[in-house]
Amino acid sequence: MLISCHVKNFALIEEARIEFGSGLNVLTGETGAGKSILIDAISAGLGARAGAEIIRRGADEALIELVFSVEEEGLCDALRELDAVPEDGLLLISRRIQPNRSLCRINDEFATAARLRAVTELLLDIHGQNEHQSLLKPKRQLEILDEFAGEDSRREKEILKGAYEEWKQACAELESFSLSEEERLRRLDFLNYEIEEIERAAVRPGERDELSARHREMSSFEKIESGLGKALEYISEGRENTVDLLMQAYREVSRIAGVAPSVQAVLDDFNTAQEMLSEAEKEIRSYLEESRFDPQELYDTEKRLDELNRLELKYGDLCAPDNRALDEREEERDRLEDYAARREAAAARLETAEHQMRQSADRLSRIRRQAAPRLDAELSTALKELNFLSVQVETRLSETKDPGPDGQDEACFMISLNPGEPLLPLQKAASGGELSRIMLAIKTILADRDRIPTVIFDEIDSGISGLTARKVGTKLKEISRYRQVLLITHLPQIAAPADRHYEISKETAGGRTQTRIRLLDQEGAVGELARLMGGDRLGESVLKAARELKEQA
Repeated sequence: MLISCHVKNFALIEEARIEFGSGLNVLTGETGAGKSILIDAISAGLGARAGAEIIRRGADEALIELVFSVEEEGLCDALRELDAVPEDGLLLISRRIQPNRSLCRINDEFATAARLRAVTELLLDIHGQNEHQSLLKPKRQLEILDEFAGEDSRREKEILKGAYEEWKQACAELESFSLSEEERLRRLDFLNYEIEEIERAAVRPGERDELSARHREMSSFEKIESGLGKALEYISEGRENTVDLLMQAYREVSRIAGVAPSVQAVLDDFNTAQEMLSEAEKEIRSYLEESRFDPQELYDTEKRLDELNRLELKYGDLCAPDNRALDEREEERDRLEDYAARREAAAARLETAEHQMRQSADRLSRIRRQAAPRLDAELSTALKELNFLSVQVETRLSETKDPGPDGQDEACFMISLNPGEPLLPLQKAASGGELSRIMLAIKTILADRDRIPTVIFDEIDSGISGLTARKVGTKLKEISRYRQVLLITHLPQIAAPADRHYEISKETAGGRTQTRIRLLDQEGAVGELARLMGGDRLGESVLKAARELKEQA
C-alpha cells in the first residue's frame, strides 16, 4: 500500500508530506483548494505525462516521492520480474520534473518512464472523475468480464495472443508468395546477376580503408620526399646538423666528467640520443630508397576505389564485416528456386495457425459465457446495495466475424434500473451519477480478484446525495477491507466512514497561494463533516449531527 507521499513545488503545493494508513483514507476541502492537484501529483509520480507548466512558479523543478509497502508474495514476484525488488518490504518511487526533462528512480536507480508505469500499475489504480465513461465502451465491458472470469480468462487470453501473433506472421509469409511464374523467373535472373557481381568484386573486409591510406600516400609522395630530405639535412647532412652539434656537446661534457663525476650520466644520455638519431636516419634513407611509386599503381588504386563506391550505392558498404547483401540475395534466390514448395508450406502454416487461433477463441468464449451470468448476479446484488431499488443486469455476448487478439466476442452490458423498464444498453439506460455507482459496484466485485493493493477514487460522488451517498460510503468502506482506498469527496455521508481524514485547504501568504494538507484528529474530522453538511456557523446542532454521522459510519 501507499504509506507516504512527498510533493514539492508541484503547481500550488509548495511542499507537503502525507502519511497514509491502511483502510479508508479520505481527503476533503473546499472547491478549488487543490484536492485534484494532489491526485495529479501522485499520477505524475506514477509516470503520467507532466510538463514544465506544473512546476511551481519560481522553482527549478518539481519533486514527487512515493513510498509503498509491499508484503504480498505474488506482488513481490511480479515486481522482481520488472527488476524492482522491494528493500525491507519498501519500494521508493521518485520523479523530478524539470523544464526540459524528468528523472525517474525506483529505489534510487534510474528508470525510464515506461518502466516506471509498468511497475506502478501493479501498485496503484486511479479511478478518475470521468473514468466511469469508459463503461460505455464495449471493449471496456469485455475487459471487465475477463477480469471477473479471473485466471482462466487471463491464461487463455495469453494463449490466444500468441496464436494470433503466429497467425499474423503466417498471413504475412503467405502474402509474400504473390509472384507470378514470369515475375519469379525475372527476379531470379536479376538476383543471379547481383550475386555474380558481388562475388566477382571479391571485396575484402577493411579493403577501402587500406586503399584510401595507400592512395593518400602515393598522391602526396613529392611532399613526403621533400619533407624527409629536409629531415636528413637537419639530422646529418646540413652544414650545422644535429649529429655534429651533439658530438660537440659530448666533447664539452667529457672534459669536465673527470672533475665532476655526477655528470657522467649525461654522457650516457648523449650516447642514447646518438643511437636514436642514427636509427631515425637509417629509417628515413630506407623509406626514400624503397618507395618508388608506380603511376600505374596509383591509377589501379583509384579505379578500385571508384568500383567500391559504385558497389556501395547498390549493396551498401561491402567492406563492412556485417554487410549481408550477398547472404540476403542468396537466401532470396534459394527461396525463389524452391518457390512452390515453400508456398505450400506457408499455406499449411497459415491453416494450422488459424485453426489454433479459432480453437483458443472458442475456449475463451466458453469461459466468458460461463462467467457472464455470475457477473450479472453479483453486479445486481452490489447495485441494490448502492440504493438501486430495482435492477436487472444481463451481459450479452455476440460473435464477431473473425477472431482477433481479444477473441471473437463483443460484450454489451444490458441494464434496467427502474421497475417495468426494458433492458437497454448501458449507454442508453444510465445517467452520469448512475454510471459512477455502477463503476463502484464493479470495483467492489473485482476488489478481491486483482492484486493491486491501493485504489484512488477522485470524486466518485458525482451526481449522488442523501441515502444513496451513505450507501456509497458503506460500499467504499467494504472495498477498503480488501485494499487501501484513497478517496476525494464533497459529501459528508461518504467521508464519515474514514479511518484517516485529511483536510486540504488553500492559503495565501506573502502574495503567493499554496495548498496545505493536514491529518485531522477525531474532533477535527467531526468539524470537517459539519462543514461538508453545509454549516456556515458550526453550531452545536450541526456538530452534533456530524458526530452522530461519524458514529453511525
